[in-house]
This record gives sequence, structure tokens and C-alpha cells, in this order.
Amino acid sequence: MDGMEGAQLCFPQLLNSSCRGLMRPRTETVLLYTLLSSIAVLTVVLNLLVIISISHFGQLHTPTNLLLLSLAIADLLVGLLVMPVEMVRFIETCWLLGDLVCTFSYMMGFTLISASVGNMVLISIDRFVAICYPLQYPIHITRSRIEVCVCACWAASFFYNGLILMDHLRQPDRYNSCDGECMVVISFVSGTIDLLCTFFGPCSVIVVLYVRVFVVAVSQARVGRSHFTAVGAVKVTAKKSERKAARALGMVIMVFLMSFCPYYYPSLAGQEISNSASSWAIVSWLLFFNSCLNPLIYAFFYPWFRKAIKLIVTLKILEQNSSQENIM
Repeated sequence: MDGMEGAQLCFPQLLNSSCRGLMRPRTETVLLYTLLSSIAVLTVVLNLLVIISISHFGQLHTPTNLLLLSLAIADLLVGLLVMPVEMVRFIETCWLLGDLVCTFSYMMGFTLISASVGNMVLISIDRFVAICYPLQYPIHITRSRIEVCVCACWAASFFYNGLILMDHLRQPDRYNSCDGECMVVISFVSGTIDLLCTFFGPCSVIVVLYVRVFVVAVSQARVGRSHFTAVGAVKVTAKKSERKAARALGMVIMVFLMSFCPYYYPSLAGQEISNSASSWAIVSWLLFFNSCLNPLIYAFFYPWFRKAIKLIVTLKILEQNSSQENIM
């Protein structure tokens, strides 16, 4: 390594134990920082708009939107806490933030990913009940139950990833070969458990429920949109807005699965998951970029989100009684 042209020690005062890295050209470094910083800022801004919209406007205080709020919070934290740290780790040749920051940054990233998966499962269940059992939906899906489920989802994510990264939390530098390195390795056994608990299990539930949702939605569309029961003129078929919400959230989940699958390829191939792999940067940033795409999907499918953004940007939400604005 001493003969590497353009390489320098991470800690020159530690000649024998310091990592040595190749410096990127200045132009490349500036371009990468500009690109990745833009993605992080866009992720934060877009998800902040979602959070403000759902929190401020009374019409949006529904169980489904509460799940979207939880997902937006996870996406916001990815852009605010995970992307900047991962950007520094990817661009810089040396890790100068210490072993604890390295471990906790991955702990945070894995927890937010798990929380997002849990939110996706809850969204799928919500849409399944809304479309397939519309009459029972207001009875079984209440705001209080959704709040309990969301809290349980976040708590389980912290606990689960704490167990997965327990060895790293106890000894943050256990896989580092030199000072100035941020190495995190998930063993084959832990990776297999994570593959089943965070990928195959939740994804199977999501796919099965959404296949059922779309089969029922197509069937209802053929039968007609305005069937009434004999008592009280209650619509049996799902509302048009419910089906539209199912399509939008179905797109969110499809994009999520597409960005999620490459991350678990090493586990599928029987390998350890390591951030030293050459493909790690592409795989991780593909997964992170999903946090930026979700609000764009909302803007495309939901007129209420576009209207809410307009009211937020023009500062009309500061006006008295703006929370009662009709935006649906």
C-alpha cells in the first residue's frame, strides 16, 4: 500500500495502524457532494411537506394518513441523519467521526429501514380492509388502534436492530483493520434471520394483500360503483377515493420493493452483508433514494397533497382557521 500513487494516511501520526486511502480528484468530489447533498435536501423538504400537510389540515387526520405520516417521518430521518453520514463515508477515503458514530449511524439506518417496512405492512392491511371490507373498516381501523400499531412498529424496529447489531454496539471497531475505517459486517446467520424477518415475511404479506385488493377492486368496478344495501342506503362497494388511494399506495410499495431487493442480494447468495463491498454504495443509495420518491408519488396521485403544498408554500397555513381548509 505504501507505493500507492496519490494515497495518504488517514492519521499520519499513526504510521503503523492508520488506514491509507486514494484521494478522489477535486472535481469528482465536488460533483458527488453536490449531487448527494441535493438528494438529501430534497428528501428532507418533500417529506417535511408531507408531515406538515397531514399534521396541519383536519381533513387529513385519518387512519390511512396517520400511516403515511409515520412513513414520512422515517423518510425524513433518512434524509436528515442517514444520508449525510453515508455521503461522507462514501466520498471521503477516511472515516474521521469515530467508531461509535459509525455503528450508531448504521443502527439508525437499519432501524429506519425496518420501520419503513413495518409501515408498508400496516398500509397494506389498511388498504385490504378498506377495499375488501368497507363496512367493517370504520369499526376495526380506528385512529387509536393505528397509533398503537405505529408505536409498536417503531419500538420493534429499535429492539430488533439492536439485537442484529449487538456485537457492533459492544465492540464498534471489531471489524476495522486500521484506524480511519468504518466497517460494519452482518454475519450470514444474522443476515439470514434479517432476510426472513425484514424481507421475505413482510414482502409476502404485502404482495398477497395487494393482489387481493386489486382483484376485489377490479371486480367491484365491473359490478358497479354504487350498489346499496337494503337498509340505510350504505354503499357496499369501496369508494372511488379508496380505490385511488390503493393505487397510489400500491405504487409506493412497488417502488419500495424494487429499491429494497438489491440490498438483500448478498443474503440470498449466502454471503455476509458488508459495507466494504464494491456494490454497497449503489445498493444503499438506491434504498435511500426511495425516501425521496415517496412524496413525489403522493404529488402525482393525490390532488390534496398538491393543494396542501400550495397553501404551505404561500404561507396561507399561518392564517386563522387554515387547518379547517377544504383540500379534499
